[in-house]
Amino acid sequence: MPDYTLVIGNKNYSSWSLRPWLLMRHVQLPFEEVRIALYTPDSKQRIREYAPSGKVPCLLDGALAVWDSLAICEYLAERHPELHLWPSSTEQRAHARSISAEMHSGFANLRSRMSMNCRGRFPGHGRTVEVAGEIDRIQRMWGECRERHGESGPYLFGRFSIADAMFAPVVLRFRTYEVQLNPVCRAYADAMIALPATQQWLAEAAAETEVIAAFEPQPV
Repeated sequence: MPDYTLVIGNKNYSSWSLRPWLLMRHVQLPFEEVRIALYTPDSKQRIREYAPSGKVPCLLDGALAVWDSLAICEYLAERHPELHLWPSSTEQRAHARSISAEMHSGFANLRSRMSMNCRGRFPGHGRTVEVAGEIDRIQRMWGECRERHGESGPYLFGRFSIADAMFAPVVLRFRTYEVQLNPVCRAYADAMIALPATQQWLAEAAAETEVIAAFEPQPV
């Protein structure tokens, strides 16, 4: 088994860290966790000891460093084909990669207006017209996946995949900001939150003591 180390930020706030962490925990890939609190005077310096980008997450496999959440997930899929981290068919993989890449590069309004904050509850906060449009787009993506693959399991492509890991921070944002979802999307979000790995992340986020003011909006 490879000797993995995963460098992450605060569990309460670091949406990018959540993705590979959740994937590895869910499929039971063992790793050593290095957690570096973000937005402190020496955060960048400490992270650059592992990641040349100066950002989390970063996966270490021996002397090899892989950074960026999607790159890490792709690397793990190559290293562990037996785990089937992408869906099985070519068509499904193409669909899963497309929505994962859209999540990775898009939804700037939702990211900026509804920061990840696992401990917080901010119902109604951040609902601009642009954010509402992005929430609608996410629900359409989830609904289409569940309509096609719902009979084979509770996740986007039936069986848990990298696509689910990529959307996990959105699921937790919807929880924090109490976004009303249609029944199909609500069932999917509930299944993601019920994952033992998600529950572990939430418990450890709740135990953190750091407060990053920029990610602590006041309820409206």
